[in-house]
Amino acid sequence: MLFTLQLSAQTLGGNAVFNFLKLSNSPQLSALGGINITAQTDDAGLVFQNPALLSPAMHAQVNAVFNSLYDGIKVYHLAGAYTADRLNTNFSAGIHYFNYGSTTETDASGNVLGKFRPVDWVFQVSASRKYLEKWNYGLALKFISSDYGQYSSNGVAMDAGILFTDTSKKITASLVAKNMGFQLKKYEGTLADDLPFDLQAGITKRLAKAPFSFSLTAHHLHRFDINYNDTAFNNENGFANDKDQRFSFSKLVSHLVLATTIHIDKHLEVHAGYNFLRRKELNIGNAGNGLNGFSMGVSVLFPKIQVRYGRAYYQNSSAYNQLGINMKLNSWWKK
Repeated sequence: MLFTLQLSAQTLGGNAVFNFLKLSNSPQLSALGGINITAQTDDAGLVFQNPALLSPAMHAQVNAVFNSLYDGIKVYHLAGAYTADRLNTNFSAGIHYFNYGSTTETDASGNVLGKFRPVDWVFQVSASRKYLEKWNYGLALKFISSDYGQYSSNGVAMDAGILFTDTSKKITASLVAKNMGFQLKKYEGTLADDLPFDLQAGITKRLAKAPFSFSLTAHHLHRFDINYNDTAFNNENGFANDKDQRFSFSKLVSHLVLATTIHIDKHLEVHAGYNFLRRKELNIGNAGNGLNGFSMGVSVLFPKIQVRYGRAYYQNSSAYNQLGINMKLNSWWKK
């Protein structure tokens, strides 16, 4: 926590480096609004968001995700989990890879020099342990890399999380500090940038007599005002500017993500989420813009394989889709 407080002043939004770290790596996470640290399932993909979610239920599981973003951008995620009983510790390792395709390279005068393929990726190693009966704590270490032709950068970061679970009351709560780190190598000709630090807290409650779970997650708790207000753009296009207030309801709810899961049976779950900040930032002026901010998905669960699908809306008629597969290798090896 002391380390977290020292880094809590790190930059928000587009002024930070490696902002791809904030994008969802898991279909279940995308369906739940893009930010969720308390969905306690055996989906190893969620460990990338909160290392404290790593549990023995994920032992020998491999998670592979295929994501089609806009304009042909391809995103891949691969992770695996293992429980070492002798060490009383759960381990996970994985990679999240962004392929932006082929791009024309030019000089300052516009002369074409050729082609290059920009990529971003992060490799993460996580570990977790149980404390007493209701607590779990975890730590994740990351190596981050960006390569945009002649411009490249890399860095290291750490996530730390703690998870509380009360199975009798069906409540899960968590606190996570994410992306605490720094650049090892700067982009050529630039100064060192901050990483997209985030302090998150969340709670999930499953109803005792109905097949519903509800989640509330708060992000960027280290800074109250996270709304982006481009006054020049708003004035030029006749849009209203946010009033300069120390406290407003809009600023408060911008920190929140709501989500629900319908547990239809042990083989089928339906997910839905709403991201307040995404909705606000992607609206045109003060008007709505379709379903942006909303997300949904479905999970088909079998003993040996899980198939998960997520769909998140960013514009009126545009959404991105994620498809993920989880396989428990030890179940396939059994005779």
